Amino acid sequence: MAANNRRMSGKKGAQVGSGGQRRKGLEGKGPTPPAEARKGHKKNRIAGAQARQAVRRPAPRGRGGKGTSEMVVGRNPVVEALREGVPAVTLYVQQFIDNDERVREALQLVADRGGVHLMEAPRPELDRMTNGLNHQGLVLQVPPYEYAHPEDLANGAYDEGQDPLIVALDGVTDPRNLGAAVRSVSAFGGHGVLVPERRAAGMTAGAWKSSAGTAARTPVARCTNLTRALEAYKKQGIAVVGLAADGEHEIGDLEALGGPVVIVVGSEGKGLSRLVGETCDYRVRIPMPGGAESLNAGVAAGIVLYEAARRRG
Repeated sequence: MAANNRRMSGKKGAQVGSGGQRRKGLEGKGPTPPAEARKGHKKNRIAGAQARQAVRRPAPRGRGGKGTSEMVVGRNPVVEALREGVPAVTLYVQQFIDNDERVREALQLVADRGGVHLMEAPRPELDRMTNGLNHQGLVLQVPPYEYAHPEDLANGAYDEGQDPLIVALDGVTDPRNLGAAVRSVSAFGGHGVLVPERRAAGMTAGAWKSSAGTAARTPVARCTNLTRALEAYKKQGIAVVGLAADGEHEIGDLEALGGPVVIVVGSEGKGLSRLVGETCDYRVRIPMPGGAESLNAGVAAGIVLYEAARRRG
């Protein structure tokens, strides 16, 4: 009998009376992650290669052109960008990352939004992608912004049976001011923002955040030469009104704000450039009894847009 027991003990499978010691081996490990997120899978390698190429390749040009791909790095900036609805292509997460509440929130926001690739990457790869910035294990790839053409802003207004109300920024280099201008245009029923292609802020993640989500419905157009774009608007019968501290008119007295108009806002330090100032039909000033020398572009645009919206009331 003892010999028989020894022969039986050599067989495969659970022994009689094992008490379910192998039960844990039969338990599931949760849902299988998508192929793009599984390290070593072919789709994971392809998605990673495509993302790296998207960062390096020059952006194609459309009617208004495209911006460049951008990386948002660091746990707080990534979470804030996702909260504000900044467009995203891929969220890169460092392997073996310390899983704190910001990491968990970023993963949850990506899952709730959908359409954003989730990639795990070793720290050296994230260091290379961010040029050594302190990414803290989270990197968000923002796609190139698709700019409208300057004509699209006026045509969009006419399609709605309205007079164009457009803001043009001259020499404004802070993306937060661009985002604030987009937000003001949206709040007061404007039809878009125009920016020069060079020496000016573009629609970066910072501009998206400052717009508080309004950039999703308010177009931003880009032009190679702001003076020529303003001249083209003038030929369509649209008045060009420039803001200047020494302007000949006060905003409350300018009837042109009640019709088709482009409001041109210069930089806080230098104001309007010479050629743009000479192109304007009117130069207006904002009364400031408090004695401040100037306002930032976003605030100035909001004040004039309010006056234009009031006149159109």
